[in-house]
Amino acid sequence: MNDNSSYKVYKNYLYDLGPLFLERALDAKAQAKKGETEGDQLFQTGRLIAFHEVISIMQQQAESFGIPLKDLRLEDVVPERDLV
Repeated sequence: MNDNSSYKVYKNYLYDLGPLFLERALDAKAQAKKGETEGDQLFQTGRLIAFHEVISIMQQQAESFGIPLKDLRLEDVVPERDLV
């Protein structure tokens, strides 16, 4: 794989990864609210906290490396607002 094709692979990977994490985070948030048992709610809340941290780190690292958040499709996400 040459450098240009490697770049495209990594870019596409990150482009897909952000929304996948966000989708799962929002699912965990919804499941935590409607959990049938307290155990279900606690488990989903734990998942949500983990995804909150992962998405926050992805955004912080992207900014540190000069990667626009739109390249991760996370530009409209504010974890403290959307994932709590």
